[in-house]
Amino acid sequence: MSSIRSNGNNKGSTGSTSLDNERLLAKLHKIRFVGAADEVGRGALAGPITVGFTVIDIENVSEFPELRDSKLLTPARREELVTQVRQWAVGYGVGHASAEEVDQLGVTSALRLAGTRAVSQCRVPPQAVLLDGSYDWLSAPEQDLFDLLANDREPIGLNVPVKTIIKGDMICQSIAGASILAKVERDGIMVELSEAYPEFGWNVNKGYATASHRDAITKQGPSDFHRKTWNLTSTPEEDKGKATGTKAK
Repeated sequence: MSSIRSNGNNKGSTGSTSLDNERLLAKLHKIRFVGAADEVGRGALAGPITVGFTVIDIENVSEFPELRDSKLLTPARREELVTQVRQWAVGYGVGHASAEEVDQLGVTSALRLAGTRAVSQCRVPPQAVLLDGSYDWLSAPEQDLFDLLANDREPIGLNVPVKTIIKGDMICQSIAGASILAKVERDGIMVELSEAYPEFGWNVNKGYATASHRDAITKQGPSDFHRKTWNLTSTPEEDKGKATGTKAK
């Protein structure tokens, strides 16, 4: 696994995206189908961790400069782009790891599980992957004896080259597309859940650690969709360095 750090000379500094890194990865590994992944919900108190995934055919793909980091787009614009991203990519998927799975596995393994589920939905599998961020949580870990003996475990992680790119959703069109798919699907889940649990305000905060969300947890207690191993009611200062202090995305 290797990484790229974006800088002031990068197109991301002006808000534009390109296929430059996708083409470089394809050339480096002599491949045709380039995958890209981005996550949303890592730092939330409630709801799933969600991973969006796209696969493009580098030999038959057009530039899609309208793609941006999902956080820079309005909700309406993100919704509009979902169908276009699905038509642009030769493969796409969105995978989730539930709050219960986050509690059981931890954040890194839950990300890997959600990412593996996203890839399993892709009509064309990736031959190499661009991953947003600085840490490779997507590659399959080395198996231990227990893994080899357990036939009933869901296999998680990829066994293809993975290149991490810091702020990749701001510079790579394939990652930006993945971020849009993930954001729209997870937001929809949280809005739907808020109908059953209106007291938590998930239609607005999407499960993240707002003051009103924490206050509701204190008064009502956590729901089945909260990450119960996390510090759900502490202040942001008390959370510093803990799971709930992870930068929300």
